[in-house]
Amino acid sequence: MANGKEVSMDQEPETQYAGQQPVDGDEKPPVEVPRFMGRQIPSLDRLLIMIIPPVLIVAAVIWVIVDSGGAAEAIATMRTFVTGEFTWLFVVYSLIALGVCIWAAFSKFGKVRLGGPKAKPLHGRFAWYSMLFACGQGIGLIFWSVAEPIMLRDENPVIPPTPTGTGEEGAIVWTYFHWGLTAWAMYCVVALCLAYSHHNLGKTLTFREATVDILPKKTQRPAGVVVELLAIIATVLGLATSFGFAAMQFSSGVTSFTGIESGPVMWLIVIGAFAVVTGISAYIGINKGMARLSGLNSILSIVLVVAVFIFGPTLYLISTTTQTFGSFGQNFLSMSFFTDFQITAASLDTWQDSWNGWWTVFIWCWVIAFSPFVAGFVARISRGRTIREFVIGVTVMPSIIVMVWVGILGAAAIYYDDQTDRSISDQVAADTSSGLFAMLEQVPIIGTILLVIATILVATYYITSLDSGTYALGEFVTAPRKSSPFFRVILVISIGTVATVLLTLGGEAVVDTVQTGTIIGAFPFSFVILLMIANFIRRLHKRNKQIRKMERAINDPDPERVLIPDPEGEGFVEPSAEGATVASRAPGQGDTDS
Repeated sequence: MANGKEVSMDQEPETQYAGQQPVDGDEKPPVEVPRFMGRQIPSLDRLLIMIIPPVLIVAAVIWVIVDSGGAAEAIATMRTFVTGEFTWLFVVYSLIALGVCIWAAFSKFGKVRLGGPKAKPLHGRFAWYSMLFACGQGIGLIFWSVAEPIMLRDENPVIPPTPTGTGEEGAIVWTYFHWGLTAWAMYCVVALCLAYSHHNLGKTLTFREATVDILPKKTQRPAGVVVELLAIIATVLGLATSFGFAAMQFSSGVTSFTGIESGPVMWLIVIGAFAVVTGISAYIGINKGMARLSGLNSILSIVLVVAVFIFGPTLYLISTTTQTFGSFGQNFLSMSFFTDFQITAASLDTWQDSWNGWWTVFIWCWVIAFSPFVAGFVARISRGRTIREFVIGVTVMPSIIVMVWVGILGAAAIYYDDQTDRSISDQVAADTSSGLFAMLEQVPIIGTILLVIATILVATYYITSLDSGTYALGEFVTAPRKSSPFFRVILVISIGTVATVLLTLGGEAVVDTVQTGTIIGAFPFSFVILLMIANFIRRLHKRNKQIRKMERAINDPDPERVLIPDPEGEGFVEPSAEGATVASRAPGQGDTDS
C-alpha cells in the first residue's frame, strides 16, 4: 500500500521515500508507509546473519547425508527428550496463544488498526483469506485431511468411542483440533506481534525487532542476532523439506491418474517446475503472483470439496459433519488440556510410546517451526485491518474452512475405507501421502477428474507457501532494506537446491530426518515467541497519547513531513521549521540492494 489507498491486484506499489527527487516537476513522490523507525543493523551483525545460516544448513545437510543412520538416531533421541519432558510446555504454549488472541480481539485494543487509523486494506477479503490459507496450511491439510482420520480411526484419546466400539468420530474431531482453531491461533499470535511492530511502530518485519525491546539494553544486540538466525534457519529447512515432500506427493498424484511411475527423475522434474513458477511469482510481486495463485487455490479447493460432497456419500457426510461439529465443541477444552500425563510416571523410552508424540506435540512443533515465514507473510498482507478483524480473519475463518474440508474429505475417506475392506487404510500405511488420492479414486463418475484437481492443488498450494516463505525470508536477511525481486529468485533457487540434494542423495528417509530435526528446533524457538508475545502485550499497555501520535506520524505519506529516527530505535524527532529542508534517510539508502 502506498498513500494509504486501496491498490488493485494488478498494481505493485513502488518503493518511495521522502527525500527522493520529484517525479514530475516540483511534486514529490509520496512516502512509503510505514516509515522506517527501527534500528540500523551493525555491519558485523548483518554479516553474521547472512553467513552463519547457509554454513549451518550445509553442515546439517552433509551430516544427514553422510551419516543418515546416526543423524536419525540423534534426532530421534532429541525428539524423545522433548516429548517426554516438555509435552506440557507445548500444551501450555497453545493455550497462551489462543488466550492472547481472544484477549487482543475483545479487549479495548481490538479497535487498534494495523497501520494507523487511516490505513486501508491492500487486498479484498477473498484474496486475503485465500493467501492466509494457502501460506498457512494448504499443503499440510491436503496431506493430513485424509491420512489423520484414517490413522486415528481405531485409537484416539479423550473422545468416547461410538456405540459400535469404533473411534471414527474421535478421529475426525482430533483432525479438526490439530488443524483448526488452536493451530491458527498459534500462527495468528506470532503474526499479530510482527504486524503491530511493523505497521504501527515502524520496525522492520523481523522477529528481532518484535522481541528484543523487552530485554536489558546490553543483551539486545546479541539476542537479536540469535533470534534472527533461528528464524532464518527454521524457514530455509522447513521450506526445503516441505519442497521435497511436495514433490513426492505431486508425483504420487500424477501416478494415480497416468500410471507413470514416481521416482527420483520425476521428483527432480517437479522440483524444477515448482521452482520456475515460484521464481516468476516471487519476481513479479505479491499482487500479481501470490494473490492470483491463492485465488486459484481457493476456487479449485471449493470445486474439490463440493464435488466430493455431491458425488460422494452425501447423506453420510451431512450426518457426520453435524455430529462431529457438535463433538468438537463439547470436547474442545479436554483436547486442549490433554497432556497424556501417564507417560511422566516413568522415563519415556521413545517418543513413539506417546500418543502426543505422534500427534499433538508433533503438529504443534510443526506449526511453531513454520511460524517464522507464515506469520511474517500474514503480517505483511494484513495492513489496514483492525486487531479484532485480524484475529477473527486469521483464526475463525480458516478454522471453519478446515472443519468443512476435513468433515467432507476425511469422512468420505472413512466411508470408502469401510466399503473397500480397509483398502484406503492399507494405502495410507504404505504411503501416507497417498491417502487423498486413494479416497478420490473411489468417488463415482468424476473420480479421475478430482485426482487431477487434487494434484494441481498440491502444486499450487506448495508454490504459494514457498512464495510467501521467500518474501518473509528476504525480509529477515536484508532488513531494514527491502529485498529485491532478483534476490527473492536467488532464495527460491537456493531452497530448491537444498531439496534436490536431500532427495537425490538421501531420498525420502533423509528428507524426513531433516524435517523432524527442523520440528525439534521449534522447542527453543517457542521461548523466543513467548518472549515476543510478552513484548507485544507490554507495547499495547504502553500505548499512550505519544505512541498514538507516533503511529499516525510514521504512517503519514505526506512527503513534506520529515521524521528523523531515534538511533536507539525508540521513536523519532521532527526537525524545527528552520531545519525542515533536511530529508529523512530511507532504510539502506545508498546501499546496494540485495
